[in-house]
Amino acid sequence: MLALRLTRGTHPLVLARRLLVAAASAGVGFLLLCTLGHALGHPEQAPASTLRLLWCVLPLAATVQFAVAVARTDPSTRPRPGLSAIGLGPARLALLAAASTAVTCALGSAVALLLYLHLRGDLTGLPFDGAAAGLLAGDQPVPLAAVLTLLAVVPVTAAAAAALALRPRPAPPASSEASGEDETMPSGLPWGVALIAIGLAVETYAGRGGGGDGLPLPGRFDGSPAAVLAGWVLTAIGLATAGPALVHGCGRLLQTARPGAVRLLAGRVLTAEARRIGRPLGVVCAVLSGLLAAASLYGSDTGSDAFGPLTGLGATLILACTCATLLTAALESRQGRAPVTEALLDAGAPPTALRTAALLRAGVLLAVFLPLTWAVGELAALPLKG
Repeated sequence: MLALRLTRGTHPLVLARRLLVAAASAGVGFLLLCTLGHALGHPEQAPASTLRLLWCVLPLAATVQFAVAVARTDPSTRPRPGLSAIGLGPARLALLAAASTAVTCALGSAVALLLYLHLRGDLTGLPFDGAAAGLLAGDQPVPLAAVLTLLAVVPVTAAAAAALALRPRPAPPASSEASGEDETMPSGLPWGVALIAIGLAVETYAGRGGGGDGLPLPGRFDGSPAAVLAGWVLTAIGLATAGPALVHGCGRLLQTARPGAVRLLAGRVLTAEARRIGRPLGVVCAVLSGLLAAASLYGSDTGSDAFGPLTGLGATLILACTCATLLTAALESRQGRAPVTEALLDAGAPPTALRTAALLRAGVLLAVFLPLTWAVGELAALPLKG
């Protein structure tokens, strides 16, 4: 009840972010229900239905990541002295954020259920001349237990992830803060590079050796062997692991060679926020590299036969959620350094210098991550073209 009250009284921008989470949850829920429809309509193809269900893990993970990022930036779940006096400490606020996330995702799941039943013709007749009835097994009864189980996956997973991400952590010792421990090199670069190399090697082996039978997507894009998916997942994990270290390296690069005030400010912000924005930036890099590889492979005349509507929905969900997560992390970073920005403005720093520093940060990140995205996408597609 408290979560609903806070939802009603939040800022319109916060409500807009929650509506985006609900929309993403509705998309994932619809994909899961379509997988159920395939299983009902093709009971003899149980392995294929299981693989379609596994394909839905990728948009599910992107949606959960976005939901956690929105929960982290929610002003109503931030610890405040007045809330602690009435028993709402950090642990209770983490549970409150999890409850709000569950309510938002449950709303999206309800929309997915209504859309699924409408397309099947269970509510007001068959829309679109019954074009979706065959895909959704409109001639079969809907198993209520299976539907509720699938629709509960997104709210439960997102709520658990939000509670885990916002759980109270012990404060670092004062000696660590004084020594500048937050400014050290995140140590994920070697592991990230190793995972990227292993993933590309797996994709190369799959491209040369065939890699086995194709995996069926929730659409008509069924020509990719299992090893290609495994290699891309390893590459994506490697980019996400190396992202904080790369952002930190960009910050250190800006601070080299006798930097001025603008370069020094931009570099310090990147090094301080490397862990916060580096991982979402690495995930976006991985998604874009996968899309580049798919466009390079299937962008010819056979591209229209390779992609189905549900495959496009899944790809759109992944891209939209990862980009929205990156923007939300950038907003969280801006909110975190708001006191420092106000102090600089009070000290007489010109606003143009702050804007120039922000543009410089964005330019350096684009200069590093865009070529990396292109290179990974081309290397992933190169062995499969043969």
